[in-house]
Amino acid sequence: MDAMTGFASLQATEDLEIELLLEALFQRFGVDFRGYDRHLLRRKLLALLRQRALSTVSALQEKVLHESGAALSVVRTLAVPSAPLFDRPDWVRRQRIALADSLRPTALPKVWLAEPAGVGEAWTMVILLAEEKLYARTEVFATLASDELLAELRDAAVPVAQLAEFQPQYEQSGGTGRLADYFEVANGEARLLPRLRERITWAQYSLVTDASFNEFHAIVCCRALADFGPVLRQRVLRLFHDSLALFGVMGIDRELGATDAFAEDYQRVFEDGAWYKRVR
Repeated sequence: MDAMTGFASLQATEDLEIELLLEALFQRFGVDFRGYDRHLLRRKLLALLRQRALSTVSALQEKVLHESGAALSVVRTLAVPSAPLFDRPDWVRRQRIALADSLRPTALPKVWLAEPAGVGEAWTMVILLAEEKLYARTEVFATLASDELLAELRDAAVPVAQLAEFQPQYEQSGGTGRLADYFEVANGEARLLPRLRERITWAQYSLVTDASFNEFHAIVCCRALADFGPVLRQRVLRLFHDSLALFGVMGIDRELGATDAFAEDYQRVFEDGAWYKRVR
């Protein structure tokens, strides 16, 4: 067997091992990554193997099935990584404008934040809504596929020292006050004020398998879609279309293409950036 043939055989074996691991995660723990982009999954899983000093994906699957905490470690590796408050200020500035313009005419707006990048993304959105005088009548539904990750985010906090660190990003996104004013501090940790936290409904929901569960005036999914394979991406775009009210806005990871599901039903909110208004 020459080197090229040997490499192809090894990769084929790894491909099979990855499929079996994804099936095990779904069958045993109900978390479905089977429709995710295989190149990205492979990269993340091989990095986890090196971190845990494991030689094969099969060895990782053995731990997932028999070692406490191993499955959560894999889920955390494959899920959307956490992002800090007011990460990507240019995106947040567009979000501020899009949500304010779309939600202000609505009596009781609902916003769906699908697979957010930790509490940082959810708290950023709620602070924007507060500054636009919308938080008191807007409900944010933040959904994740993993119950374990969901439980962590419900009671999450950030080190209080990070609030000063994130102040410049907050200002670059259009904020004009003190970021720290939106938080309560105890034992060196900062949590969003209770009156703001109560506007977030955290819920378990799978973009892969679940059906539309409400009508929303805004949908934001700017991280997870990038990890999806082409079939799953189209499935989720159809789901968002079914869930978005007429004239509602949608913020996603990249611009819609001509072949994307229901692309003709949207118009751009900005000249650049993947924010869209549903117009039919």
